Amino acid sequence: MRTLRTLTAALLAAGSLFAAAAPAVADDPTPTATDGSPSPGADGEVPAPTEAGTSFRTATLMLPGQHATADASTGDYLYWAVPLDQGQDATVRAKVKLPGSARHGEATWRLDVYDGLRRRQACRYGMQARTVAADATSVELACTLRTVRAWAEPWSDDPLPGRYYLRLTTTEQPQEDLGLPVRAEMTADVEDAGGAHAVDGSLAAPLVPGATVSDAREETGDDGADGASASPSTASAAPASAAAEPDGGWSSGWWSDRWIWTAAGGVAAALTGIAGYRLTAGRGRPSRVPPGV
Repeated sequence: MRTLRTLTAALLAAGSLFAAAAPAVADDPTPTATDGSPSPGADGEVPAPTEAGTSFRTATLMLPGQHATADASTGDYLYWAVPLDQGQDATVRAKVKLPGSARHGEATWRLDVYDGLRRRQACRYGMQARTVAADATSVELACTLRTVRAWAEPWSDDPLPGRYYLRLTTTEQPQEDLGLPVRAEMTADVEDAGGAHAVDGSLAAPLVPGATVSDAREETGDDGADGASASPSTASAAPASAAAEPDGGWSSGWWSDRWIWTAAGGVAAALTGIAGYRLTAGRGRPSRVPPGV
C-alpha cells in the first residue's frame, strides 16, 4: 500500500504540473481591433459598425457579439465581415425592418455566409431565406455554421480560420419596391466547440486578405535598407485589408482541452492497473506446512 500511495501521489503531481503548464484557453475569445477595423473608443471598446459594405472588398468589419446596423435600400447587397477562429461555433442572425409604406407584393430575403476563400458555407440549421408578405414589418434570418477547423484537406470545403463574409440581400421582390428604405441589423454569436472537435495541425496563416503579406514583412523585417519607408503600393497591401483578430491572435495550433482529458485518462488507467494488480496478486507464496500434520 505504501508503494501504491507513493505512485498515486507522483501521478497526481504530474497531472497538476501538466495542467498548470498548459496555456489558458478562453471559452469565448473576444477579438480586438487592428488596422482596417473600427478604432477603439475612449473606454477601449470597439464600437459596433453603423453601415455595411456593398461588396466583398468593401465589407464592413464587425466583431463577434456586436450588434451591427445599416440603413439601406431594397435591392442593395449588404456585406459585413467577422473573424472566426478554430474550434468556434458561430451563429449569424439578421433582422430587416421593412418600410411602413405599402409594398406591392411579397419579397424574399436571403442571408449567405462565405469563408476567406469566398466559398459559400452551408448552414447546419437556421432559416437562411424567408419570403414575407406585402404587409410584413420585418423579417428575421439565421445561419449556424459548422465548427471552424484548424486545417482541412485541399479538396474539402470545411470552414477554416479567418475572415467570414456575411451577405444580406433580397432576391425576389416587385420591381416597384426597389429602392424603398430598410434598416438591417446583424449579429454573430460565437461559442467554443470544445476539444471533441479539435484536430491536429494548423494553417500557415489565417484566411485573411493581406495576412501572408503582413507575416512575410514581419519575418524579414523589410523596412528599407537605408531607413526609408516602404513604397505605398507595398505598405498599403496589408494594413488596408487587415482584419480584426481574436484576443491573443489566431490560435490555430496544437492546444485544446482534450489534452487535459487525455492526461486525466492516463492517470485513471494507471491507478486502475495498480489497484487491479494489488487485488489479484494475493499475499505471495503460502507458508510451508509442518511435516506430520
